[in-house]
Amino acid sequence: MALKPEPTAPFHSVQYALRVLETVSRHGGGVTDVQSARETGLPVAHLSSLLLMLRREGYVEQVADGAYVIGDSLVLLGSGLTRREALEAKLQETLTELRDSVGAAVYISRYIDGEVKITQFADGPRTPKVNEWVDFRSAAHASAVGKCLLTQLDQNGRRDHLSRHKIARLTSRTITSERILFSKLDSQPATVPVLDLQEYAVGTVCAAVPLTAGSAVGCLALSLPIEHAHRLRAAADTLNRRAAPVVLSLAI
Repeated sequence: MALKPEPTAPFHSVQYALRVLETVSRHGGGVTDVQSARETGLPVAHLSSLLLMLRREGYVEQVADGAYVIGDSLVLLGSGLTRREALEAKLQETLTELRDSVGAAVYISRYIDGEVKITQFADGPRTPKVNEWVDFRSAAHASAVGKCLLTQLDQNGRRDHLSRHKIARLTSRTITSERILFSKLDSQPATVPVLDLQEYAVGTVCAAVPLTAGSAVGCLALSLPIEHAHRLRAAADTLNRRAAPVVLSLAI
């Protein structure tokens, strides 16, 4: 089925990348970009950026005659424990690259069984992770991670979460009104990073972007010490642009 590109939303390109991978997988001897464009319905110009990203992430390789074949990263994603271990290793590698690219600690969070969970992160001596002084499960109303996940829930889902984790004032900047919180969540553009400007912890600023893969609710986030707050928006924009490969890893 032909797909219409939506270049304004980086993470939406995942469904197109999956179609490209399906096409490459069907052609064991390799497939050209022209043939891929014909089978997926994607313009060659748009396809080129997807293939470049897939090559960079190791999901496809380009052979001598210019055709594309499946890469090592895709081969590793098998089934059962092997697949899970390979996926975690691939995600960790991607997070480490993102950490170095944005100069900040980065995190993957998922909303699982009604709870906020940090499933993986990458930090370092120069990019310390945020001090979890209040359990993230109880701070969804204040943290960038939590707010980003809540934006992906409907009103009933949000109310259910807050009925189990009451809104509490964590800093002087924390939103403590459910009405104001929901209004901000509803007005949050899907393609703009969610920010936390010392709402969760004094001395820390954070940003998060949604990871949309099927029905899963997740996000990719970063944190910076307050002295680096001037870098937050630029780092968040970089994170947003790099979200697609992470979503792809989650979706396969």
